[in-house]
Amino acid sequence: MGSSLFLIPREVSPNVSLLFPLVTVPHAQRQQMSNSSSITQFLLLAFTDTRELQLLHFWLFLGIYLAALLGNGLIITTIACDQHLHTPMYFFLLNLALLDLGSISITVPKSMANSLWDTRAISYTGCAVQLFLFTFLIEAEYYILTIMSYDRYVAICKPLHYGTLLGSRACVHMAAAAWATGFLSALLHTANTFSLPLCKGNALDQFFCEIPQILKLSCSDAYLRELGLIVVSACLVFMCFVFIVLSYVQILRAVLRIPSEQGRHKAFATCLPHLAVVSLFVSTAMFAYLKPPSISSPSLDLVVSVLYSVVPPAVNPLIYSMRNQELKDALWKLISYCFLKQ
Repeated sequence: MGSSLFLIPREVSPNVSLLFPLVTVPHAQRQQMSNSSSITQFLLLAFTDTRELQLLHFWLFLGIYLAALLGNGLIITTIACDQHLHTPMYFFLLNLALLDLGSISITVPKSMANSLWDTRAISYTGCAVQLFLFTFLIEAEYYILTIMSYDRYVAICKPLHYGTLLGSRACVHMAAAAWATGFLSALLHTANTFSLPLCKGNALDQFFCEIPQILKLSCSDAYLRELGLIVVSACLVFMCFVFIVLSYVQILRAVLRIPSEQGRHKAFATCLPHLAVVSLFVSTAMFAYLKPPSISSPSLDLVVSVLYSVVPPAVNPLIYSMRNQELKDALWKLISYCFLKQ
């Protein structure tokens, strides 16, 4: 067997002559391992080099972040405190708000700090943690959105079986499965991505750490393993997308069969916020990852990445609260109670 087939782990490379006396490591592979092990930090893509615009970016992101904290925090508190909102639909909305709050907290504060202190650096460990958490939360959010489409399907197409199909235990199990699947997938992706030898520098074309940008720094064909995992994840994502589309086809057919116009409007109004959130999430993510290379540029990639990683967590609470009278009533009740208590 050729020596080129042996990959010596970074942790044991100093003692390779003692552990594997008959194995010789090619010079190119030794150089790859050396380059990978020498990376102690990555350089994130800066929005601008002008100091005034850096401060503008800081204040803009601070406003978006505070809006996301306030909106998602109010939804979480309202649903948790109001007994009338302890239903499957609001339970999944609570999960969605938690995931939105987590995902925007992973990327935006670090970007704000870099702009404020005029730096681009993120540590090797910090990058790995950021990549893991962002992947975990984004994947779990997509699975929660898929479950929410099933919730709307059962509520409209099988209302008599709603309590049976979506009991409290079933809801907890589905939510736990979404979180666990996202966690496991992120763990595999992160471990595999950061086990690759990196030999193309440490500059990332993104304002946060994500898998495609790390793969661009990998050597030769070593990234093919991670591409295999990405293909598996993409197939799972596509299956969820098909499930969402089929659910809404059935919902539309059921809504059109409702005799009264008021009934049709009420039924579809309960689906509209979820449909808007899914459309925003899927369209921005698909454009970010599937756009043709011919129209790709660092500035465009930066804008698109903001659209799918920063905007949805800030906008989702507004989308869900605008047309949901029950949620607005509970929110005003909570706010009034807090003011009266003072």
